[in-house]
Amino acid sequence: MENALTLTTKKHTSHAQRQDIYQALLQQSFDGELRRGSISDVGALFGVSKRTVSCIWKRVKLQAENGSTIDLSSKKLQVVGRKRVQLDLNQVSQIPLRCRTTIRSIAKSLGVSKSTLHRRIKECELRPHTNVIKPDLIHANKTKRLEFCLSMITRSLSNSNPTFHYMFNIVHVDEKWFYISKLSKRYYLVPSEDEPSRTCKSKKFITKVMFLAAVARPRFDAFGNEIFSERTEFSHLQQENPLSVQVRTVLQEQKVLPTLKSKWPPNHTGSIFVQQDNAKPRIDVNDSEFIEASSQDGFDIRLCFQPPNSPHLNVLDLGFFRAIQSLQEQEVLHTVDELVSAVQTSFDKMQSHELNNVFLTLQTCMKEILKVHGGNNYQTPHIGKSRLERQGNLPLQIECEQSLIDEAASYLV
Repeated sequence: MENALTLTTKKHTSHAQRQDIYQALLQQSFDGELRRGSISDVGALFGVSKRTVSCIWKRVKLQAENGSTIDLSSKKLQVVGRKRVQLDLNQVSQIPLRCRTTIRSIAKSLGVSKSTLHRRIKECELRPHTNVIKPDLIHANKTKRLEFCLSMITRSLSNSNPTFHYMFNIVHVDEKWFYISKLSKRYYLVPSEDEPSRTCKSKKFITKVMFLAAVARPRFDAFGNEIFSERTEFSHLQQENPLSVQVRTVLQEQKVLPTLKSKWPPNHTGSIFVQQDNAKPRIDVNDSEFIEASSQDGFDIRLCFQPPNSPHLNVLDLGFFRAIQSLQEQEVLHTVDELVSAVQTSFDKMQSHELNNVFLTLQTCMKEILKVHGGNNYQTPHIGKSRLERQGNLPLQIECEQSLIDEAASYLV
């Protein structure tokens, strides 16, 4: 009984095994005919069914009769496995966006399984997209954004395209709330691991602390050594004090201006601009107290505003705050003091080249703003800065085509 089962069990043979079976059959044949019982003997010898041996012999005989080369390669290379579900991806674009927020809703609209759609996503035939709400810009906002971006362009003395300014004389200032923990966090666990438990008294009032940061673009010598630190100031603001008073105190008296003057390269000439957004706690550009404090010790430090509703025109909102937060969130925190220490430590850990890359990203965003006539309907471009830095080809400024500048200027007329 065991031998019978062995002979009749279906078994997929390899190309080498089929060749060996064919050679064994040839040895038991005479003038193209097999002697009686040869198929059973060869099947038992190789542990395959008589049908498999018979199919191989018939295939060889048919090829010989047709004068073809003996070919025993598998015929199942393109036909094995489950049949692929046919899906017209053009139908997906016809489904309203409100019905395309989950795989389940798309699968229901198309009449296919969720696993089919999941495979299409893994094959990059469908791409997930996270959409964020952007500020609603009026015509005056777009005009201000265009004028601001055009003011950052410097004309080249050569025949090459104009470029954006080095931005070495601009200090970006902004505040941000840092939370002791996020409302929702993603972890990767092994199957046997217990799920972590996180609690707080109220999800609406998670412990948070506001920080004010002031950063400038770092400078490097010809050998890549940093000669000017971008970390002008990073200060914790007290919630119990009025924010406008604290901003003035930190900027003017205690932190930013003294640190800026002590760290600024002595060989720098010209004005230094402190760029801030349009929030109410900001200091007016003509504030007499600030002008008096900033003009001491031979400095010419001026305040300026970025365009309204334009957080991406500030390197802190564009990426530097997010990089600090990602480091801070890796710490387990329980108290306000631990949160303050973790955020400050994360700020100190940030590498100078990372902030330099954000300044380059800012210039690429300005270029995109010119393309869309001051709007914000663009994607943050990526130029492979890490790769360019490894190759030693990272630019100091981003070029801007003259035709793009002319088009943006004509839109303002």
